[in-house]
Amino acid sequence: MWPTGRPARLAAATTPTCHIGLGLAAVGRPGYINLGRDRDLPADRTVEAMRERTHDLLDAAYAQGVRYFDAARSYGRSEEFLAGWLRERPDVDDVVVGSKWGYTYTADWSPDAEQHEVKDHGVATYERQRGETDALLGERLDLYQIHSLTPDSPALTDKDLHARLAEAAARGATVGFSTSGPAQADAIRAALTVTVGGEPLFRTVQSTYNALETSAEPALAEAHAAGLTVIVKEGMANGRLAGPQAPAALRTVAEETALGCDAVALALVLRRPWAGVVLSGAATVGQLGSNLHAAAVDLDDDQADRLGALVEEPAAYWAHRGQLPWH
Repeated sequence: MWPTGRPARLAAATTPTCHIGLGLAAVGRPGYINLGRDRDLPADRTVEAMRERTHDLLDAAYAQGVRYFDAARSYGRSEEFLAGWLRERPDVDDVVVGSKWGYTYTADWSPDAEQHEVKDHGVATYERQRGETDALLGERLDLYQIHSLTPDSPALTDKDLHARLAEAAARGATVGFSTSGPAQADAIRAALTVTVGGEPLFRTVQSTYNALETSAEPALAEAHAAGLTVIVKEGMANGRLAGPQAPAALRTVAEETALGCDAVALALVLRRPWAGVVLSGAATVGQLGSNLHAAAVDLDDDQADRLGALVEEPAAYWAHRGQLPWH
């Protein structure tokens, strides 16, 4: 499931939920774009309240077999919360920790900030944020990813950056990238051509894929065939595939399986042979438990075909996502 290196220890995991990871985007900061988040989190989103919620989620996830945890520099204090949880549990030595650089969090813990994050894929940002991540996670960091790579990103052509990332890989880190936007497939294919010393630079790719947005699938299959581990984010389309927001076809299939729309939505992604890890973005322990039921959903071909009819044009999907308010 994982490439060689420190993350390879996950390949020996046998629990079904080892293929589901926990992403901390929704709980590392007071504001985010997931639908229903205003109901899911405490009204008073202090640092301590969000730290406690994050630790509760990490405890529940680990107890139920989840072994990949995903953070980012731009997810507020997600790295700090995760690092604190790891320090308090020194016996937890079988998890894979991933983070991302390339966006700087600028909201100063305000959900109403005019700007929440600033993107920069330059070498200076990498060096600064790598230092910040190292100060928090240190040797517990296994996977470091470029955050939201797009086809026009200078990170695809910056040889100095590539050399520094290769140095990090030589020291034991796994180097990867995430993608976003309607041209994810182009970004993935461009990244697959990046080499240092004749060797591929990237070992993992994290992309948006769900019942509504499937455009990256061929490129993700190519990445998998090339030996990269594929991590899927936003499998529930920022809440559009959960609860009352779910399309009628998804609600019908959920009724047939006697499980939640969220579990069915994630199960659809787990069916893909190239999907190594599918992230839960749960904001409550109850949501996490429901998400983890995805491992028990057995969709038949007819159900999968009905869900396949939900696909939107990539431009329309990403335009809708770009209009979601920060809660």
